[in-house]
Amino acid sequence: MTHNLDYGIIGNCRSAALISKMGSLDWCCLPEFDSSSVFAKLLDDKIGGSFEFHVSEDYNITQTYLENTAILITSFVSEDHEFEIHDFMPRYKKETKDYYAPPEVVRYIKLVKGTPEIKIGYQPKLEYALGETTTYIKEDFIVSLTHQEKYDTLFLYTSFDKEKVISGDGITIKEDGFFQFGYNEKLFVPNIHKVALELERTKVYWLNWMERTPNYSTYNKEISRSAMTLKLLSYEKTGAVLAAATTSLPETIGEVRNWDYRFCWIRDASMVIKVVSQLGHKRMAKRYLRFITNLMPDKDEKLQIMYGINGEKKLTEIQLEHLSGYQGSKPVRIGNAAYSQRQNDIYGILMDVIHQQLVRFSTDIENGEELWSITKGIVWIVNKHWKEADKGIWEFRTEDRHFTFSKVLCWVAVDKAVKVAEILGKTHKLKKWLALETEIKADIMINAWNEDVKAFTQSYGSSDLDASVLLMEPYGFIDAKDTKYVSTVKAIEKELSNDGLLYRYKNKDDFGLPSSSFTICTFWFINSLYKIGEEHKAKDLFDQLLTYSNHLGLFSEDIDFETKRLLGNFPQAYSHLALIETAINLSQITDEEKVKGVMN
Repeated sequence: MTHNLDYGIIGNCRSAALISKMGSLDWCCLPEFDSSSVFAKLLDDKIGGSFEFHVSEDYNITQTYLENTAILITSFVSEDHEFEIHDFMPRYKKETKDYYAPPEVVRYIKLVKGTPEIKIGYQPKLEYALGETTTYIKEDFIVSLTHQEKYDTLFLYTSFDKEKVISGDGITIKEDGFFQFGYNEKLFVPNIHKVALELERTKVYWLNWMERTPNYSTYNKEISRSAMTLKLLSYEKTGAVLAAATTSLPETIGEVRNWDYRFCWIRDASMVIKVVSQLGHKRMAKRYLRFITNLMPDKDEKLQIMYGINGEKKLTEIQLEHLSGYQGSKPVRIGNAAYSQRQNDIYGILMDVIHQQLVRFSTDIENGEELWSITKGIVWIVNKHWKEADKGIWEFRTEDRHFTFSKVLCWVAVDKAVKVAEILGKTHKLKKWLALETEIKADIMINAWNEDVKAFTQSYGSSDLDASVLLMEPYGFIDAKDTKYVSTVKAIEKELSNDGLLYRYKNKDDFGLPSSSFTICTFWFINSLYKIGEEHKAKDLFDQLLTYSNHLGLFSEDIDFETKRLLGNFPQAYSHLALIETAINLSQITDEEKVKGVMN
C-alpha cells in the first residue's frame, strides 16, 4: 500500500473512489459516500479488499488527471507495450436536464501499443469486510455478495474473459476494453461502445464545469484541481458538502485520532460554498442553502455542528474492531460522536455565507424569505448563547471554554445579519442588533487579548496561542494593519510555526500534544502574512507548501512535521478551499508585479 496517500479521487457527486498511483482501487463506498465500503484496502491491507492490475516489473507506471476533468489516467509503459486505465464515475446531463450519476465505477482500458499482458486482482469485500464476500460468475456479469452480517451485492461487467478476471490468470490486451462495477444489476448489458460514450459524456461534463471557473494568471492549475476536488465532495441529492471522502485516516500513524469525515460539517461546508461561489458556481451554493433551510424547520432550533449528507441528525459513532486500520492505526470508526457538541462559531460562518449569496446573487435568490427567517433566528440564538462556553472549532472532547474564535464568529453572525437586514430593507431590528454587535466586540477585545503574550489567545484568560484566531481579520473583525493583529500573527509564527508548517495549537488536548501540522492552518498563516504586508515571505511559504501535496496536487487534513507525508482524511475539503483562497490572494501579487514591470 502507498505510504503518502498517493491516491487520486474519482466521483460523480453521489459517491467517490480512491485509486493509488499504481492503479489499485483501494477505497469505495456504494451506493453513497457514507454507505458501507465495497473496497477498503486503505483501512486494512489484508482483508479490506481492492481492485488491482498486476504487470511485469519492466513497466513504468505514472498517473495524472485528464486536463480539466476528474477522469484519472494511470499509464503502464514498457519498451514494447503500453496501455492506460481511464478511471471515472459517470456524470453527465440527460435530455431531461437532470444528471445521470449512477453508483458505479468505470475502468476503461485504452490500448496504446503492443499486446500488454495483465493479471487482475478483483477482491471486493462488502459491508466493511464484515463477514465473507463470495464471488460468482454469471452469464452476463460477475456478482459478489455477502449475507452474514448484512445482505449486499456488487455487479461487475467486463469485456474481458470473466474466468481469467476472477482466477487472476494472464489476460492479453489486444484492443480497448472495460471493467464496470456498480451497486445495481444493469437492465442492458454494457458494451465497449456504450462505455466509451459514457467516458466522452463525463469528459464533456467536467470540461463544461471547468469552463465556468475563472482562469488565473498564476496558480491556475492548483486552483482548478482544488475546485474540482471540492465539487467531487459535494452530494448532488441534497446539496450537502462532505469534509472528506474517507474515514479513520489517522492524524498521526499509530495513534487514535481517527475520525469519520463522510459527513457535512456546517462550518467546513459553508466555507467551501463561500469559495466555490467566488469561483462562480451558483448552483452548488443554491443547493447548499436549500440543504440548510431544510435542516432548520423551527425558528428557535439550534443548529448541530454537523449532519449526515441526507440531513441525518444522529450520527452514532461505532468502532470496527475487525479492521486493522490505516498502517495499523486503530480504531476504525464509522459515525461521529462530535455531532452532539456545542460549537458557537457555526452561526457566524453560516451567516457569512447567507450574506455573500445575497450580495452575489441578490436578484436570483429563490428562498429570500426563508433566509431572512433564518437570519432572525440566528441572531436570537446568538443573543441568548454567545456568553456561554463551548467545545470550539477543534472539537475538544473535554471541558467547555470561552474560545476566542467562537466569540469572534458570534460577532460575525450579528455583523452579517445587520448587513443582510440592510440589503433586504428590514431595518426595524438594526438598533438592537448593532448594540449586540458592539457588546460582543468589546467583550472580545477585553478578554481575548493577553498583554503578556502580546496576542489574542486561544480562549479567555489563556496564554495559549491558536491558529484559528488568524481568521479575525478575514471575517472583518479587525484590520490587517491593526497593531494587535500584526502582533498576534508574529506571536503565532514564533510559537506555532515549525519549518513553515503550523500547529493548530500546542497546549495538550484530549489526546496529548499534536505531532502533525493541520494543513488549513498553514494556509491561514500564509494569508495572514500576505495581509500584514509580508507578501514575498507568504509566497515563498505557499510555494513550499504546494510541494507537499501528493503527485496529483491533492492534500489531506495534516502533514507530518518531519517527513512531510500526508496524514488524516483525504482529500480534505478544508485544505483545498484554503488553498484556493490563498492562491487567489497571492496571484494578485504576481499580477501587480507584472503591471509594475510593464510600467518600468
